[in-house]
Amino acid sequence: MIDSMIHRKLSKTAQRPSPTRPRHGATNATWCKRMLSVSALMLAMASTATWASDVKNQQTQAAADIANNTDTCYVEGVSDRLNCGFVTVPENPNKPDGKQIQVHYVVLPAVKNVNHEEALLAIAGGPGQSAIDNAAGFDAMLSKVRQQRDILLIDQRGTGRSNLLTCDEGAQSPLSFDDDNADTLAETQKCLAKIDADVTQYGSLNAIKDFEAVRQHLGYKKLHVYGISYGTRMAQLYMRLYPAHLATVTLDGIVPMQQSVLEIGASIDRGFDLLFKDCQETTACHAQYPELKAEFDQVAASLAKAPVMENVYDPVTGEKTMLTMTRGKFYGSIRMALYQANVRALVPHAIHQAAKHNFQPILGLYSLTIDNAGMAMGMHASVVCGEDMHRITPAMREQAQHSFMGKTMLKGLEATCEVWKVPAVDKSFSEPISSDIPTLLLSGEIDPATPPSWGELAMEKLTNAKHFVTPYATHGVAYQSCANNLIADLVRSGSVKDLDGECLKKDVRRSFYLNASSVEPLDATSTKTTDDNASTGAKE
Repeated sequence: MIDSMIHRKLSKTAQRPSPTRPRHGATNATWCKRMLSVSALMLAMASTATWASDVKNQQTQAAADIANNTDTCYVEGVSDRLNCGFVTVPENPNKPDGKQIQVHYVVLPAVKNVNHEEALLAIAGGPGQSAIDNAAGFDAMLSKVRQQRDILLIDQRGTGRSNLLTCDEGAQSPLSFDDDNADTLAETQKCLAKIDADVTQYGSLNAIKDFEAVRQHLGYKKLHVYGISYGTRMAQLYMRLYPAHLATVTLDGIVPMQQSVLEIGASIDRGFDLLFKDCQETTACHAQYPELKAEFDQVAASLAKAPVMENVYDPVTGEKTMLTMTRGKFYGSIRMALYQANVRALVPHAIHQAAKHNFQPILGLYSLTIDNAGMAMGMHASVVCGEDMHRITPAMREQAQHSFMGKTMLKGLEATCEVWKVPAVDKSFSEPISSDIPTLLLSGEIDPATPPSWGELAMEKLTNAKHFVTPYATHGVAYQSCANNLIADLVRSGSVKDLDGECLKKDVRRSFYLNASSVEPLDATSTKTTDDNASTGAKE
């Protein structure tokens, strides 16, 4: 059976909302699996959410309620009955009498309904995640804000219930799929042929117009905005285009407007290097895995020659299945694990076991991505192809050639964008945001996607902002620290002046796992660790 410790850790993480939400344009599953391995930001935000285990009936009812534009509904993981609905907008704003699509929203009502004119809009990442499917995570993280403000969640066009552009899962198991040798160009063409949508209309600029339409529909005079990962790009566009309607902004895991998300390859490599450095500098981890980087390189080099094919137990179902372990899956599994501090702690053990030809711990990590991490990959392509591909410079291409993840992403997305044919946004899209709106920026020092330097770049023309870097956080600082309290303070006061980030320095590091079940050595003879600090994994 799969490594039981990793299975327990990830069983909740791998759960997804009910598939009964409306789906538009059944597409090609092989292309989705390939796109997953080369996707840009890929924030697995649902991994920070806590999904309830007793809400199956609520899931079904939620899909029916929202689809029928009723006033109230339930969503998974939130026990309260919520306010739900949609606005109808033209798919192409330049053709107002043309095809119409529905943009769905959910409102988590304030506990103390004292401010009817304001709400906090929480924007999901990706690009391609559903905000409504992540309602439980937002509700938990923003619980203090919700005491006096509604929380507004909108499924951005192309995601969730808003004319979803994604690929239905096919019969082939993702474990057996050979992503390293997939024909991305051919699979993308098959996918596009089955999509009933104009994929050129699903970029960020049209989506911001939808968000503003929802605000007007609901009658809020002011919005506080929280954006995470790609959601920070949407938040910045809101600042640029509708500043009069924003009270405060929080950017968490920042993608500055000046930055193409395709530069994430270097950020991923940085995340890997920080992992190896942390293990080397941690007494117990270094004693248990003294050659961790060499073992990683050994496995990667072996898989580059040929994938490993063997029968394994599925990390989610426990059923026997065929595994094709490719270099892409190996890298991708570790990459996604670096997004969460608790799962990051498992990675050295998983790498060490892979070097010993035991890939079951890696499979536990891979379960994070088996269902495309909740991503609408068609919408993801529409955003990246229109807003980022044209910004790739010769220098960036050269840099990507020295990074497996960078090179793989660039190659895959170039093939996808050749088919998707989304026109590039105007050059002004990439200009820094100039604003005096009170803005809180949050970065995690060990973030494998959006490093602190990206936050500094976003600060260039923000005249009323503070940028806090949390030394022990990964991606999504507000989910891992006291930053959610800072957001509540910002919303309450409407000012960044008195925000104090001292609490973000609290050492919340997770001890690295030294075996399959704990951070403790198994016994005196099973580990090289002899230091007094070995059992805690504390840094010297």
